[in-house]
Amino acid sequence: MRAAVFHGRHDVRIQEWPDPPAPGPGEIQLSVVRAGICGTDVEEFASGPHLIPLTRPHFASGHQGPLVLGHEMVGEVVATGDGVGSFAPGDLVVPGSGVSCGDCRWCVRGRTNVCERYYTLGLHVDGGLAERVNVPARISRPAGGLDPDVAIMAQPLAVALRAVRGITAEPGSTVVVIGLGSIGGLAVAACAARGVRTIGVDVSAARLETGRRSGAGLLVDASREDAVAAIRAATGGHGADVVLEASGAPSALATAMKSVCRGGLIRLVGLHRDPSPLELTRLVLEEITLDTSKVHICDQDLPEALAMLAAHPEIATTALDEVIGLDDLVPEGLERAARGDARGKILVRL
Repeated sequence: MRAAVFHGRHDVRIQEWPDPPAPGPGEIQLSVVRAGICGTDVEEFASGPHLIPLTRPHFASGHQGPLVLGHEMVGEVVATGDGVGSFAPGDLVVPGSGVSCGDCRWCVRGRTNVCERYYTLGLHVDGGLAERVNVPARISRPAGGLDPDVAIMAQPLAVALRAVRGITAEPGSTVVVIGLGSIGGLAVAACAARGVRTIGVDVSAARLETGRRSGAGLLVDASREDAVAAIRAATGGHGADVVLEASGAPSALATAMKSVCRGGLIRLVGLHRDPSPLELTRLVLEEITLDTSKVHICDQDLPEALAMLAAHPEIATTALDEVIGLDDLVPEGLERAARGDARGKILVRL
């Protein structure tokens, strides 16, 4: 089969790759219809490997060496393994991205996204930027009649829904989203669908436009103006009640710290690889909460994402930038996204 295979930094090849084996117990094999390009894929391509186990086996998946990218996908079931009664050939399916063990103390408590043996499709084992892929049935959900270009947004929307979980539309409250890439833009859309006022911050005109179409009440171009001053001015000088940091940019945490109000919440969604100093004294004296959000909990967030897309398919339309072919993945997908030229989600047609 043809697949997009990661061999190293700036080295993703569209090549022939072994077909996946017959699905094992609890697995389904998908003929992939659509795959999405995530910011994590772009980061691995541009500056990695960070997460992909090229030189040593991954502790949970056991994979080592080049692998097929892609943890966002929609596919048609072509085969099922033993014990799979929930899917049949021909079903259109959306898998989650992470595989958990189901037995550790965190899985037992329902926190499958912090499982001690957690691994991710397309990062720690072959993923969905290929003609076929095997995935666990238990992390997969039926597309429910959604068009593939809508259903493909379910996994990133599930990540965004987890990021905004617990945020309510209290009178006068404001949520700031820093970084309007695929997750940040969908977080704005999720807030807008719930009536939460949002301010979107980015340095890219294309992504700011996505934030506008996603429902942000105010947009701040941090490349042209002082983001902190703009946020403070828009909130009567108090600062934002919640700041979601979805960019991972080195300066973004400082912006979040200076933009949040007393007693507010900073939630980190983007991955910060550079050391980031925190104003710990202010966190204590103003009782500011700092927490994080990782990926999604499949049983909770993926069904909610599919239901939201069924009710509001325009979320997917707004988030979509372009659908490209697999041969165009590197120049029109990964490289374009790495330059910051994408205004939304780039999908791959397989």
